[in-house]
Amino acid sequence: MYLLRRAWAELRDEVLALPSRTLVLAWVVALLALPAVYGDPYVMRILTMSCLFAIFAASWDLLAGYTGQVNFGHALFFGAGAYTSALVSLKLGVTPWASVFAGAAMATLCGFLAGYLCLRLRGSYLSLATLAFPLIALGLLFAFPDFSGGELGISGLRRLTPSATGNYYVAAVSMLLVVFGLWRLADSRFGLVLHAIRDDEVAARASGINTPRYKLLAFAVSAAAAGFAGALFAHYLRVAGPSTLEVALSFQVVIWGIFGGVATIYGPVAAVFILYPLTEWLGSFRAFGELRLLIFAVIVLLVLLFMPRGLAPWLRDKIETQCPRCKQRNTFYRKICRLCGAALQAQVPGAQRLVGHQ
Repeated sequence: MYLLRRAWAELRDEVLALPSRTLVLAWVVALLALPAVYGDPYVMRILTMSCLFAIFAASWDLLAGYTGQVNFGHALFFGAGAYTSALVSLKLGVTPWASVFAGAAMATLCGFLAGYLCLRLRGSYLSLATLAFPLIALGLLFAFPDFSGGELGISGLRRLTPSATGNYYVAAVSMLLVVFGLWRLADSRFGLVLHAIRDDEVAARASGINTPRYKLLAFAVSAAAAGFAGALFAHYLRVAGPSTLEVALSFQVVIWGIFGGVATIYGPVAAVFILYPLTEWLGSFRAFGELRLLIFAVIVLLVLLFMPRGLAPWLRDKIETQCPRCKQRNTFYRKICRLCGAALQAQVPGAQRLVGHQ
């Protein structure tokens, strides 16, 4: 009974107190309850793929959003996880449940190597350097077709579970656990250090922070999550092919990250659940044809034009306000901070008077 009261108090004071967290809770409940309410195979497939790509997008945001190291070759880690898991499962006969973690481990190693090679690079130089890694990996795969399957890839993989509902829950629960873990990591002291490196690496180094170590760790953690998503993706589709290393996939995750809002973790996840089903839905209409790509581009451009920080931060600013004293979030209609009691809306007229005097 005590645990139930404690859980309810935590839910009431920390989750239901903020609209954004309430929306996330409702989304999680709907995601987990969907198969029992509406089990259409096509919808289940779209949402399963969305869950896997959400992990991929959140992993990119940890690296690019929190450290400022924009990776244009993030598909390297996704493809490394997919191919490693496929090879370990087929060549060694390892169960898919174990080969998935082998794929994540190989992606982590690739993250360490890529991070070590790019430590001295910043900005556009880093982005262009990372763009070369998946191209090199594709070249190696095509050079050894007997081992990698060449252009056809590796097929005949076993799924983690035989049923569509089981695979959906594997993807959904994995996504929730990994995304929550990345969010907690980004919200910890580790995330604060990454913020400092992104804002001013020279000042961070002068403060005694070992910036190369933190950048390597960011590469490794981001790569591990992306590789885990790639391994799940390969076993869900039962194939690991060159498409998991394509440059288009790397740029797709950049679009998801910027559309949803960088340095948020949850923003890219929301972007995937909006944009991926949207593109699939538009593709189901023959009348649109290739125009679906144009429609998709227009939607992305409109969001970036009117919401330059991304969709999630824009929406959060509309439904919540930040306390000027303790910096905690509050519901937009509150006049007093729920934690420290500071006035919230009294600052608006003052700001307007200041603008009027200027």
